[in-house]
Amino acid sequence: MRALSIVAFAAILMVGNASAADSPLQNLGRLYLSNPAAVTPPQCYTKTQTQGGPASNPCYVCHTESSAPNFTNDVDLQLAYSFAAPARSNRWHNLFKDRSGYLSSVSDEEILHYVREDNYRAQDGSIPLAEKLTQKLPLHWDGNRNGRWDGYVPDANFNFDRHGFDRDPNGALTGWRALAYTPFPGTFFPTNGSTDDVLIRLPDLYRNDAQGRYSEVIYRVNLAIVEALIKRSDVAIDPVDETTLNVDLDKDGTLATATRVTYDWAPLQKRFMHYVGAARLAQERGDAPLSAGSYPLGTEFLHSVRYLDVDARGHTTMAPRMKELRYARKVRWVTYYQHRELAAAELKEGHDFPDRLEAVVGDIERGVGNRRGWRYSGFIEDRRGQLRPQSYEELATCAGCHGAIGANVDGGFAMTRKLDAAASFQRGWYHWSQKALAGQPEPLRKDGRGEYAYYLQQVGNADEYRSNAEVRARFFNGDGTLKTAMLERLAADINVLIMPSRRRALDLDKAYRAVVAEQSYREGRDAVLAPRQNLYREVPEGQQTGVLEISTYR
Repeated sequence: MRALSIVAFAAILMVGNASAADSPLQNLGRLYLSNPAAVTPPQCYTKTQTQGGPASNPCYVCHTESSAPNFTNDVDLQLAYSFAAPARSNRWHNLFKDRSGYLSSVSDEEILHYVREDNYRAQDGSIPLAEKLTQKLPLHWDGNRNGRWDGYVPDANFNFDRHGFDRDPNGALTGWRALAYTPFPGTFFPTNGSTDDVLIRLPDLYRNDAQGRYSEVIYRVNLAIVEALIKRSDVAIDPVDETTLNVDLDKDGTLATATRVTYDWAPLQKRFMHYVGAARLAQERGDAPLSAGSYPLGTEFLHSVRYLDVDARGHTTMAPRMKELRYARKVRWVTYYQHRELAAAELKEGHDFPDRLEAVVGDIERGVGNRRGWRYSGFIEDRRGQLRPQSYEELATCAGCHGAIGANVDGGFAMTRKLDAAASFQRGWYHWSQKALAGQPEPLRKDGRGEYAYYLQQVGNADEYRSNAEVRARFFNGDGTLKTAMLERLAADINVLIMPSRRRALDLDKAYRAVVAEQSYREGRDAVLAPRQNLYREVPEGQQTGVLEISTYR
């Protein structure tokens, strides 16, 4: 698995003086990477070879056959650790630390009280972080020293209506809409440390009718069109009158009542799709480009990563406290041709200069780019547990997974995993506070096999490091084979795999809280219960993974 394509600054730029750089509070604005391979995630340092058995292959979920306009197609990284020389040293030191002393020093009651505190919203519904950014900007948050915050100001209230739309304390719409999805295999399973949620927002253009007035029907239909374009499949919708939209959504040749958006986009065969409302008029003018596998220009995502809570029945749930609030915005439209040129240029550069690390372009306020039209920024807990902007180095980790890997679609993962609109609560547009994942059937691969069962078989555990002892005992026999009865339960309810026990959940919370206390995010953000064993500290040059047969993510 080579170091991902966007990695590090060659030069060191400092904001402030040398003494200020020694203080974590004064260190946020500097454009510097202590880890030159900060965008290569710790999972890529996993030792895949096992003793006496077939190699573990967690690599396939990220490094796989891509779908246009993603032309990365990096299945070869399942076979070898193709790291640039500066990336062969594993600088994710937190994964090797022994946290047992800290875990034993924190009581269950103490950690439960901590994770149940809301560090995003105040009791009056206001967002203290937003007020601080706009009214009382600390000097060490002002990366360009212009006296104002030039990045995203949090404005979601996490107060959702029956269609998944977010509303402020006065009931006004914020534009954000929650989508429900099955977790990406591996690290994003809550049993490995965190729960999370995802919200999407399209620009006003996609929310308004042809007269420029807000229309929830228009917005819902355009979001369904986006879903169809990203998934490349038909999407069920509530009945809508096509004559008022002047678009044949279901492609049946007439303007009538549509109950689905039909995916049918093949420009070379003269088959097109169209947005509705003001976006349709803009599309006709050439101001709202549309293509399969691409989000509209100006699309925003909000992704909160949270602690684990445990309810009175002992069930693991999403905690109010946020570990992180991540934000993404599509700032530039990239055509299929440009995407192909980018992939070709990266391939050539990797061949000609195998040990060269590319620059991560960005800063603490505007975020970092992925060379494919997106910018990523975010907030993370300070020592007191309050949210603060992530530093340039902390943001650099975003550019890897959202950059040049085969699995993502236009830089993202959630929409392709959104629950099916035809068979899901609120057509898959809801937040976990409205309905949990309990009882959700296992997603299926294109070959009809259970996706999570396939992951367990390929990896030998529920995480890339094969360190989840609870899942190992629950799903595997002593000889390493999977338990048939547990796979049958998994097929009917993914919670039997993805959710940890009460004991494990609380220990994971404590382990992450240790990282918060240290503010050592640049050394790794995983909740580590014991030092990782199946992990390289130094990757030998030319090291093979031992994987004999390539697998595909989808």
